[in-house]
Amino acid sequence: MTPIQETIINDKTTNKPIWLMRQAGRYLPEFRGIRKLNPNFINLCLNENLSSEITLQPLKRFDLDAAIIFSDILMLPYGLNQKVEFKKDFGPQLGDLNLDNISKIDEIDFLEKLHPVYKSINRVSGNDLMNNKDLIGFVGAPWTLLVYMINKHSPKKELIKDFFKDEFLINRLLLILEKFLKIHIEQQIKNGATVIQIFDSWAGLLEEKNLPNYIYIPTLNLVKYIKSLNTPVVCFPRGIKNYKNFCEIVKPDAVNIDYNVDPISICKEINIPVQGGLNPKVLLTDTENLKKQTLKYLDIFKDHPYIFNLGHGVLPETNPDMVDYLVKTVKDY
Repeated sequence: MTPIQETIINDKTTNKPIWLMRQAGRYLPEFRGIRKLNPNFINLCLNENLSSEITLQPLKRFDLDAAIIFSDILMLPYGLNQKVEFKKDFGPQLGDLNLDNISKIDEIDFLEKLHPVYKSINRVSGNDLMNNKDLIGFVGAPWTLLVYMINKHSPKKELIKDFFKDEFLINRLLLILEKFLKIHIEQQIKNGATVIQIFDSWAGLLEEKNLPNYIYIPTLNLVKYIKSLNTPVVCFPRGIKNYKNFCEIVKPDAVNIDYNVDPISICKEINIPVQGGLNPKVLLTDTENLKKQTLKYLDIFKDHPYIFNLGHGVLPETNPDMVDYLVKTVKDY
């Protein structure tokens, strides 16, 4: 059993495994070299040779306990024939949403579009670098995908006006998303993903009264499905006010916390394994501060099943040497 599975499945508290969100990508010079020659981000995710190479790049540098497949949560709307492109200094831009077109997509068309992603996972899982390491597959949570598909770009601080006005569209889309997220998850697991993480990047945008319909119920359906495939599932409801409620209702195997929550209260309130928390901006400071902040999390979760990670992804301006220092600090703990 891998260190991460030991932590999640057996509630092991001694060793603290480590992997980082966005560990494959923007801050690594070897990734930038590939990216320069491949400006179309979606095409890069669909290039099984390059995406598998990018996935393994951080494992060649650092003693991490998992690889996370180089892909994107927006590959799902792409698979549903909504136009998705990534614009420099702007982020994702999605095309108009045509419910009739999306409703007509069948499983075969969807799988054909995303087939290279699964081939890439398969390729990574068979690599020698993956010995005793987990391969993390992932999806966006239904709510976060709904936000992108209707909003058509990152909401940053707020949703477009009238976001909730078309209830039929929202409810229909949630059903379609659940169906194809399950297909996407199953294919990732079949091809070698050993853990699935559900990213709910925009969970923090919702008021408490809307959480059951848009977060709790749709995410719980996915969590139950992943568990039925005998695969551990980690949820990251970023920005949510009450992690305790989320864990009690959705029942993931582990929960990733963001850097705005108090880790001490999380440790007291939540009895499942916890992952993450460190502010990625700490990696932009110095080794003394990085060590201090890292040890803070390790000490708080000393007697709690804990996977070291960040409260969000590695920032593009991060020095790889600081990531190396972080990994070594965790490993020496």
